[in-house]
Amino acid sequence: MKTIFRLTALAAGIALTGCAVGPKYETPVAANPAQFKEAEGWVPAAPADALERGPWWTLFGDATLNELAARIDVNNQNVAAAVASYAQARAVVAEQRAALFPVVSLGASGTRSGGGETRTTNNYRVNIGGSWEPDIWGRLRAGVTGAQASAQASAAELASARLSAQGELVANYIGLRQTDAQLALLKTTVEGYQRVLQITQNRFDAGIAARSDLLQAQTQLANTQAEQLTLVRQRALYEHAIAILLGKAPAEFTLPAAPWTLAIPEVPVGVPSALLQRRPDIAAAERRVAIANEQIGIARAAYFPSLSLSASYGYGASQTAGLFNASNNLWSLGVSAAQAIFNAGAISARVEQTRAARDVAIAQYRQTVLNAFADVEDQLAATRALAQQQDLRRAASEAADQVEQQMINRYRAGQVSYTEVVNAQVTALSARRALVQVQADRQTTAVALIQALGGGWRASE
Repeated sequence: MKTIFRLTALAAGIALTGCAVGPKYETPVAANPAQFKEAEGWVPAAPADALERGPWWTLFGDATLNELAARIDVNNQNVAAAVASYAQARAVVAEQRAALFPVVSLGASGTRSGGGETRTTNNYRVNIGGSWEPDIWGRLRAGVTGAQASAQASAAELASARLSAQGELVANYIGLRQTDAQLALLKTTVEGYQRVLQITQNRFDAGIAARSDLLQAQTQLANTQAEQLTLVRQRALYEHAIAILLGKAPAEFTLPAAPWTLAIPEVPVGVPSALLQRRPDIAAAERRVAIANEQIGIARAAYFPSLSLSASYGYGASQTAGLFNASNNLWSLGVSAAQAIFNAGAISARVEQTRAARDVAIAQYRQTVLNAFADVEDQLAATRALAQQQDLRRAASEAADQVEQQMINRYRAGQVSYTEVVNAQVTALSARRALVQVQADRQTTAVALIQALGGGWRASE
């Protein structure tokens, strides 16, 4: 009995001090340039903390967009699934932590037996028992640490899913409002074409214009009206996509046409090192490296013996009246140890597997970082180019509008053919639509840049 107590005390002492057999975790070194290449000489006007003060989509200054984006957390099913996954990961942490403590159980039984000439007997038992596997080699603690890292990765994945859904919603909303602007533009254009068609009809009726002029005017009007229907269909697709992102059936959601807010926010870029803290996908990839690192410790623990302790105390009697008498008490203490002596290198193979898995996770983490830097550089380059393009598109549109009006006036005076009027009108419409497109591209690029920078998410969250 004294030996058992000594073994129990020894095991408890070792468990309290602990021996971690896994490698110490260090965050992998990844690419970290001093500055973004495409940000050179570009100083945004917005304050540096603009993205940290609240939902990033408010930078676009659209009240309807603000209301829709705020509903993503509540209604989007992909976000709901990520929330459930995070809750599941936290429950796994609690389960792993519980393995560090003893398991206590209470049992009671009653049997009645007999047969033939054997006298019928009763047997009643009540006992309380416990078992404990001391975490001598740190295997269980490695499991807890790994589960915690997994929960942190799930939190980052939740942030990533939320950011993705928010970005997709904002991009679809911008596309829908751009389509509204294009429809308004075509509506005005169609009205102008109808006036020109009436002028051409009057000239044809007066014998001044050829029938070909009238046919050209009719063709141009019909083609433009067909373009209107194409935009109507495209708008419906955007509206349906927004409904799905909000967790609604398309039949349950309608977004009325409204003026397009052309606010294009200047996004504070910061330094590349901040990207490693802001991007949720980078955080998730780094946590997966930590998980893989803990798996090495778990695999290494198999090299060492496992120890378990057990104890029970209870009563047993043939009658319930005397069940709890001191003379009927029963107790036991036990200790067991097990060690693999030969397994043909299976443990070594498992350790090597976990090391290789960690190397894979490190490579994936570094690739995620590289992709993140490329995302930012791409959007910075697009931001600069589109800002310059917008000025050129606006100048081209204004010039084309003047040419169109001049050609119509000259056609009325009989100085040019109707073909020249048509060419001027086509050029003017194309220039107007190109201007609307580049304005939408600037907004969607701002969305993509905010997403590339990690949105409003911070590692401390």
